[in-house]
Amino acid sequence: MTRPRMSPRLAFTAAVSLGALCLSALPAAATATPAQIATSKTNGVTYLKSLQTADGSYAGSGLSNEWAFSALASAGTAAVDVTPGGDTTKNARSVYRTLLATAGWPSATPVVTDYERATLNAYAAGIDPARVSASRNLVADIYGYWQNAEPGYFGPSANFNGTVFAALALSGAKTQAGAVRIPQALRTSLVTRIRANQHNDGGWNFSKAEGDPTALAATSDIDMTGAAMAALCVSGVANTDTDITQAKAFLKSKLVTGSGAFNAMFGVNTDSNGWAVSGLNACGINPQTGDFLTSAGKTPVDFLIAQQFNPGGGFKYLPSDTTPSAYASIDGLRAVAGGGFTAAPPTPVTSGAPTWVAQGTFTSGTATKLALTVDDGAGGLKVCSVAFTPTGTTTTLGAILDAATTGATPSGCVSSVTPSSGTGTITALNGKANSGSNTWKVSTDGSSFAAATRGKVINAGDTIALRWGA
Repeated sequence: MTRPRMSPRLAFTAAVSLGALCLSALPAAATATPAQIATSKTNGVTYLKSLQTADGSYAGSGLSNEWAFSALASAGTAAVDVTPGGDTTKNARSVYRTLLATAGWPSATPVVTDYERATLNAYAAGIDPARVSASRNLVADIYGYWQNAEPGYFGPSANFNGTVFAALALSGAKTQAGAVRIPQALRTSLVTRIRANQHNDGGWNFSKAEGDPTALAATSDIDMTGAAMAALCVSGVANTDTDITQAKAFLKSKLVTGSGAFNAMFGVNTDSNGWAVSGLNACGINPQTGDFLTSAGKTPVDFLIAQQFNPGGGFKYLPSDTTPSAYASIDGLRAVAGGGFTAAPPTPVTSGAPTWVAQGTFTSGTATKLALTVDDGAGGLKVCSVAFTPTGTTTTLGAILDAATTGATPSGCVSSVTPSSGTGTITALNGKANSGSNTWKVSTDGSSFAAATRGKVINAGDTIALRWGA
């Protein structure tokens, strides 16, 4: 099982997990005030800065601290401003971008959650995830895991969290201009699968439940309920939607009156509470009022702040712990700061540092990928990553569609294009021809759909959507 998360909780023994159910005494406190939250953010950022290594990195092989970028951005700190000993040449953003551009990253056997995690954190760090380098397009990497046999799932459907984090990454990591870069048809497909996996109790788990009455009847996981809620909301689902309302009710049912914590599958802990609060934050639901203010006057944010060591700023994983955990500190800070599972990059304070860095053009002769969807207007959505080698600083839609006939992952995204050459209007795609006002149209990076022509200029990192219709 691969999960795009920080907590090492699955490595805990049964004895430790059972011990987590026994809370140590928490200090009496009212609902967290804006001043307390501000102090928590300041101290939390200080602790996360201390996690940076001497070479400027947060991420490495295996489970690492790269989720710090989402927490730092949520707390208002730009990754480019985080440096070891003030050495700006080793700022966290530049070092992370270099890592993501490395040919051997993430491993010899990558999984979709590797690219989803990187997309969410690159975006928070101010790295356009579709334009990391001349060869790295994280959005296209995710598209390559679309399941043709089970449309709407990314990666093996049994590992449902890969689909949840696809929704979080593809809708949450917007363009530099703040637009959702993927088409509505893809967002709708993801939402359909997430809804189908909601358990009877209103929550979700990391594994697939769709079509399995036993799995749907099983108790849900606090963590994945927060993530799935966020995935729905960033995909355009309103927080008044029935499925969100049911998820809220599930979380409320797990509240511990005396502390404001959620009693999670692995006991009361910071990571699970952080994920749940981030889910509420992403849906615009205040975790300190209404359903989440207990009769003892406590909230999940109160619990998280009570887990923080001050002035050191780190958060402990269990209430009984005596030292901070890096993963718990990331989850805790992001949630207290009001963040979902990513955040737009803050404006840097480093002189001359831009908010965004991105590959501006193709590099001739350097192999790369682009993300492509083809919507036939009749419910047939194809999604793929198109591999090609550009011959100039830009390319054309015709060249990408031609490349997709043989170089798409998964295959079958494009079978035929008419005309097969030139720069004119595309009159048929995959055997479906234009008919009256119903024609093939194209959008890039979430722009309005317009007539599709072979000669349309495609730039580095463009997310391409084709749609047949009026």
